[in-house]
Amino acid sequence: MAASDNQQKSRAQGFGLGLRTVYYPEILEAPQPVDWFEIISENFMVPGGRPLAMLDRIRADYPMRMHGVSLSLASTDPLDFDYLRALKRLIARVEPELVSDHLAWTGVRGLNLHDLLPAPLTQEALDHCVERARRVQDFLGRRIALENPSTYVSFGADEMSEADFLAELARRADCLLLLDVNNVFVSAFNHGFDAKDYLDRIPKERVAQIHIAGHSDMGTHKIDTHDHPVCGDVWELFSYVRQSFGPIPAMIERDDRFPPFSELLDELRHMRELAEAGERAAA
Repeated sequence: MAASDNQQKSRAQGFGLGLRTVYYPEILEAPQPVDWFEIISENFMVPGGRPLAMLDRIRADYPMRMHGVSLSLASTDPLDFDYLRALKRLIARVEPELVSDHLAWTGVRGLNLHDLLPAPLTQEALDHCVERARRVQDFLGRRIALENPSTYVSFGADEMSEADFLAELARRADCLLLLDVNNVFVSAFNHGFDAKDYLDRIPKERVAQIHIAGHSDMGTHKIDTHDHPVCGDVWELFSYVRQSFGPIPAMIERDDRFPPFSELLDELRHMRELAEAGERAAA
C-alpha cells in the first residue's frame, strides 16, 4: 500500500539511504525503517524499461531525492541542455523533495572524464558558477542543492577557502547546499585544514541535506570511495553538525563493497541516535 502524502512529507524530513539495485529485494519485500531514498539521477534518465519500472514501484512507498553527477557546473563547456531536459523529465516523474549535484566539473571540450574534479577557488570561477547555477535553476524551475566535493589537490591561484566559495555561491545564485560531512573530513585531512572551522563558515539556512559515507584511508591521504562503514571520526563530525545545524535531512551513501542490508540499517539507526543526542545537547 502506498504511503499517504502526509506520511511521505513527514518521512522526507528524516533519515535516508542511497537507492541501490543490490538492495531492491529487501526494499520490495517488506516496509523498511528508511524515511526516504536518494537516487543517482543519471541511472534513471532513460526512456523506459526496468530501471524506471522499479523506481516507480519503490517511489509509491517512499519519498525520493535526486542526486546528479553530470551537471559539470564548473566546466567551461556550454551547459548541456539535452541533459537538462532529460533531468527535468525525470524530476516531473519522481517529484523529488530535493534535486542536487556537485560543485565540480566532469569534463571539457566535449570529453566526459567521469569524475568530479575540483574548481579553482577564484573570483572568476565563482562568477562563472553563479551564472551557470542561476541558468540551471531557471531552466528546471526550482532550486538545486550543490554538494561540497572531496578534493586531493588545490590550485596555486586559489583566492578563498572552499567554505567561503560555497557560501557566496549559495547567496548569489540563491541555491541550496548539500553538506557532505565525509567530504569535509576527507578534504580537511588531505589539505590540513580544520574541519569544524570549515563547517562554521557554511550558512546554516542554506543546507538542505547532509551526506555521510565511508572512505579509504591510504595513510598519507584519504579517498572518498563510499565502500567502507562510516568511521568514528566522521560520526563525531556528524554529531557536531547536528548540534550546530539542527534537524536537517541526512543520509548514508554506499556505492561499493555492499554489506548486508541489515548492516546498513544498523548504521542508519546509529545516525538517528546520534542526531537525537545532538539535538538534545543543543536544546
